[in-house]
Amino acid sequence: GAAIAVSGVLFQAVLKNPLADPGIIGISSGASFAAVLITAFAPGLYFFTPLVAFFGGVVAFLMVYCLSWKGGLSPLRIILTGVAVDALFAGLSSAFNSMSGGNMSGVVEANITQKTWDDVTTLVPYVVAGLFLACLFIGECNLMSLEDKTARSLGLNVNATRIVISLIAVLLASISTAIAGAISFLGLIVPHIGRILVGSDHRALVPFSALAGAFTFLLADTIGRTIAAPYEISAAVVMSVVGGPFFIILLRRSKKYGD
Repeated sequence: GAAIAVSGVLFQAVLKNPLADPGIIGISSGASFAAVLITAFAPGLYFFTPLVAFFGGVVAFLMVYCLSWKGGLSPLRIILTGVAVDALFAGLSSAFNSMSGGNMSGVVEANITQKTWDDVTTLVPYVVAGLFLACLFIGECNLMSLEDKTARSLGLNVNATRIVISLIAVLLASISTAIAGAISFLGLIVPHIGRILVGSDHRALVPFSALAGAFTFLLADTIGRTIAAPYEISAAVVMSVVGGPFFIILLRRSKKYGD
């Protein structure tokens, strides 16, 4: 949850898009598909699943970035392209899951019911490394929130910085997806709550999002376990029910979509 939320912060900064989220723009589904492939064809390499998922996330990001580029990055094109890429990889993951008899549902959907401390041990080194890298680029995130011309005038290599921070965001989103499954809207909601409570300075926003992301995911999982007990509702479903209306509200309030 912490990794997904920080990933959302980074994407929103470098893409200058208040609606950017690793789930919405296809990063999570690309990582999930890569995790499904290694689970299906090389289960003995389970420890390397986060690394393989990272490459899947990079492929999805490059697809979205390249297909969205048309003399610049339009927020609307990013969202529309991301939705298409997300649908592609989600469909492929569902197809493999169906062919396996549903044995890969834990990778396709966010469900931590059957996760063990072995999964935590696998995930922690990648999460710590990703969050450390994110903290190293906090200053650049503040500059990237400005107009590109302004950032360049302050001596920032905008294109190189955008790519590096995007790769860190892809890493954070992918490693979480590989173990916990795809979690939509978490990376969208938490950063906006953070901006309301602690402001837009990434020195406060990144640490807050890490903590709030973990808390929000655990809250969604707890609600899913109790609201229809003894049945369980996936945390991904809970986040979608809450995140869908939240996304619509943000879309209607965003001034960028009058372009």
